[in-house]
Amino acid sequence: MRENNIEKLKLSSNEIELIDFRIFEMRDNKPYEGIYGINVAKVQEIIKMPEVFELPSSADYVVGVFDLRGTIIPLVDLSKWMGICEKNLSALNQKIHSKSSEEKNVIITEFNNVKIGFIVDCTKRIRRVNWQNIEPAPFNSSSTSEREKITGTTRIEDEKTLLILDLESIIDDLDLHQDNNKKEMSELPKLKFKGLVLFLEDSNSARKLIRKNLLNMGFEIIEAIDGEDGLKKLEKLYEEFKENLQEHLKLIISDVEMPKMDGFHFLSQIYSDKRFIDIPLIFNSSICDKYSAQKARDLGAKAYLVKFDADRFYDEISRILG
Repeated sequence: MRENNIEKLKLSSNEIELIDFRIFEMRDNKPYEGIYGINVAKVQEIIKMPEVFELPSSADYVVGVFDLRGTIIPLVDLSKWMGICEKNLSALNQKIHSKSSEEKNVIITEFNNVKIGFIVDCTKRIRRVNWQNIEPAPFNSSSTSEREKITGTTRIEDEKTLLILDLESIIDDLDLHQDNNKKEMSELPKLKFKGLVLFLEDSNSARKLIRKNLLNMGFEIIEAIDGEDGLKKLEKLYEEFKENLQEHLKLIISDVEMPKMDGFHFLSQIYSDKRFIDIPLIFNSSICDKYSAQKARDLGAKAYLVKFDADRFYDEISRILG
């Protein structure tokens, strides 16, 4: 048993590896280099600017599509999505990097079972960061829409700040989910559930979707924004229900990528506590690689779901709750 616990602690190191990339802009008539990050687990490769084919789109930040070894992939200009003004960008590129659009990088990603390319000015390095050092999105942002595009921030060298973007919201905005990733459950009759569900999710767009589906299924819900918050909510529930907790709390649903404490570390914490070890946990993550799914199983999760197939979400909960 002790060896199993040691192995689980190794699996749940509470760290993330980020691709550090940059986007240039002008602020107060001065060149500014924005520093951003994306989880390595979502990145397939980084390429130079490909040949782009125009695609009619209501979103001006969608540049078009490109062919990557036979796969057609949409291409998003991150600077436009973030609302960075294009004014003086040509002069800015000359001042900072003398970069033409052809010299920019494209980060090829796959998450939520969708492949998408993101145009950035340059990529720098891979950073290993402890989730404890990542703060949730600041609430003093200049606008709600800007704040909702950021899931976390962390300090790097020279007191600079790296921003982690909520790229899942782009997929929601553009409705790029695969056909089987229906946002609503099918119209077939569904069994209604009773009891509480604790769910952990830091993305605003994902939280709204999960909340709506759980309420439609009949659950009462308690929300947490990260693993630390989830532990606090779990402790409060135990104070209220004591040994009868499992009669009321039927399920925990957790994201993987969260500031302060990620989902894997959260699971290792609660399953090392005999008060909570029998409460089933499902991961609901945008990361769709086999390694993460296997890691979840090794830690004791009852299921690993990729956001967001509403019917499979319902079916897995039905299976687990019997």
